[in-house]
Amino acid sequence: MAFLADALSRVKPSATIAVTQKARELKAKGRDVIGLGAGEPDFDTPDNIKNAAIEAIHRGETKYPPVSGIAPLREAIAKKFKRENNLDYKPEQTIVGTGGKQILFNAFMATLNPGDEVVIPTPYWVSYPEMVLLCGGTPTFAATTAANGFKVTGAALEKAITPRTKWLVLNSPSNPSGAAYTEAELREIADVLLKHPQVWVLTDDMYEHLTYGDFVFKTIAEVEPQLYSRTLTMNGVSKAYAMTGWRIGYAAGPIELIKAMDMIQGQQTSGACTIAQWASVEALNGPQDFIAKNKAIFQARRDLVVSMLNQARGISCPSPEGAFYVYPSCADLVGKKAPSGKVIDGDETFCSELLEAEGVAVVFGSAFGLGPNFRISYATSETLLEEACTRIQRFTASLA
Repeated sequence: MAFLADALSRVKPSATIAVTQKARELKAKGRDVIGLGAGEPDFDTPDNIKNAAIEAIHRGETKYPPVSGIAPLREAIAKKFKRENNLDYKPEQTIVGTGGKQILFNAFMATLNPGDEVVIPTPYWVSYPEMVLLCGGTPTFAATTAANGFKVTGAALEKAITPRTKWLVLNSPSNPSGAAYTEAELREIADVLLKHPQVWVLTDDMYEHLTYGDFVFKTIAEVEPQLYSRTLTMNGVSKAYAMTGWRIGYAAGPIELIKAMDMIQGQQTSGACTIAQWASVEALNGPQDFIAKNKAIFQARRDLVVSMLNQARGISCPSPEGAFYVYPSCADLVGKKAPSGKVIDGDETFCSELLEAEGVAVVFGSAFGLGPNFRISYATSETLLEEACTRIQRFTASLA
């Protein structure tokens, strides 16, 4: 009898975490490595948010919280959805988890039975299919292309839906591509979903506040109110508020689903960190002006990286609408030989040879379900980004 669960044989480790860890290990050995694998803002958490946490500690807010979240945070979440997304949720329709990952995992755990399918557009965040597999479901995929901006079309979604489909996962702006859906594009998706009443929508809006230019963010239940009763709208404080380590994600949806997720969380971790929850109350209710300042910095970084990558031999890099990632193609370099003598047979080899030759750590696109591409996180300084892109240009020029 095997000791480890069979479910573990169906899943893979996170490629993004693996790349970040490898970069750390190489740095510890003295290698000059620029790590562009982590999806984490390099900005510090704003002082008002940190001070709210300190004040909570001094008030003695250090006891077990309610499983679904402290009342002031659930109220702040409901107000946020009304204020920013025109969605009416009562506080009891919300739930707070230890990061967005727990929200997603609990939703799948609460709803998936063996054979249930979850449609995930490619490229996807690496954890989506693995969570589905761990929860006993079957991930299926809806293809996108660079030509359509890495966004699923109504026709592609229709093709992916079967009688066993229970969820569509919709991530906008997207990790890894940065693609964000316009209201018209969401309308097209909604029209398909209205024909399939058994399909729920899990919309991951974690990068909501990081869109650029004149792009206007919309979430699908806002675009099509008829989907409200079968949509879980997920968000968190990690990205826009530079609070990755505080580990607070949240969601709102139908009360039956929220209660089921609460029951799972009650047997799993109980409530998220009380101090982090009080900090999140301040994040959602407090000043929001720093978000625009950070967005401007991210947009300048995006423009720098896109420009420099498109000057690299054999690299094609579209300019995304949001998040802090680019997803360039290295298709024109497949078949060429690296300085080590190894032939570039795909994006994984390209990324490993880039790390070996130039000390630039990026994540290979096949890990996100679509290659030959690779993901760069530009959530770091312009100085490092310029140096990293210079190294990429040098590496691609060296390929024979």
